[in-house]
Amino acid sequence: MITVGMLHSNKHPSKVDRAFAWAAVAKMEGINFYYFSPRDVNFTTNVISGYVYEQGEWIQKELLFPDVIFNSYWMKTDEDTAVYDKLSEMIPFTSQPVGNKMSVYKRISKMSGFEKYLIPSIRVDQPKDVLEALTKYKKVIIKPVSGSQGKGVWFIEQDGELFQKVVDTEKTTTNRKQLISELQDLISEEDYLVQPYILCRTKDGNPYDLRLHVQKDREGKWIIPIIFPRIGTTDRVTSNISRGGSKGELKTFLQREFDDEWMNMKKTLEEFAEHFTIEFESTYDVEFDELGIDIGIDENNKLWIFEVNWRPGCVDFILAIAKNHIPYAMYVAKKNEST
Repeated sequence: MITVGMLHSNKHPSKVDRAFAWAAVAKMEGINFYYFSPRDVNFTTNVISGYVYEQGEWIQKELLFPDVIFNSYWMKTDEDTAVYDKLSEMIPFTSQPVGNKMSVYKRISKMSGFEKYLIPSIRVDQPKDVLEALTKYKKVIIKPVSGSQGKGVWFIEQDGELFQKVVDTEKTTTNRKQLISELQDLISEEDYLVQPYILCRTKDGNPYDLRLHVQKDREGKWIIPIIFPRIGTTDRVTSNISRGGSKGELKTFLQREFDDEWMNMKKTLEEFAEHFTIEFESTYDVEFDELGIDIGIDENNKLWIFEVNWRPGCVDFILAIAKNHIPYAMYVAKKNEST
């Protein structure tokens, strides 16, 4: 019988939303499942002190190494990362990283037919890169190359000799000299990119994007189980849920925003997700288990790729996601056995 292990930086599974859903689906699929953290691994004995869900509670047991590992989250310490890396050399992992925003941008720019969906982006090496982008586009977004969850995103708009800046919900007006100083401080801490601001707002003025959540099924084929809008508050520039946004229901949202064209837009999104995912994965030497593709739609109904994420968080759909993750993990384990 196949055994799937969920590797997480948290010590106990009760603190991880996904753990129970994965355990429940594994039971339905008739496979073994346990949860563990890097501190539970003993490489000398090849035993893991993992947690098994039995009779309504998590029980810690001494277990053999699993056949496949669902590597669900980043490790928090160097020690944990060392365990993570060693396990990855011994046991197949289900998830693989896509790289940072600029490396993803460069890959997509070489994908025939998809470069038109890219928002022009350049790495910010010095403040003048942002100023030149402002001269060209008037409104820009700058964000961390390796950031996530909408953290560290700046919106800047040029207004004559002054500049309007929005960070989270804080709006400020600054002059050129002040802006240069602020940008210098910002880029000295980490790498940033700058791109033109794409207006993507609802009829009510809320910023939004659409998350296309794609996964592999039990046969290792791509499916599109979930598409949903992420809607921000009117005082924000982005729609990220961790920054105050909310999820909507796709059909209702499309009907409200696109009227009689809603079905065509739904079909457009589904076809884009299907074709993009296959082409995107083909540019890598690894296979992905899931991707979160964030799409914006401008006032001309043109699609724009905002981001491509691995390990896309989606708390509201945990069970639906687990129903694909566990069978895919079985597929990975069986494929590894045959090689």
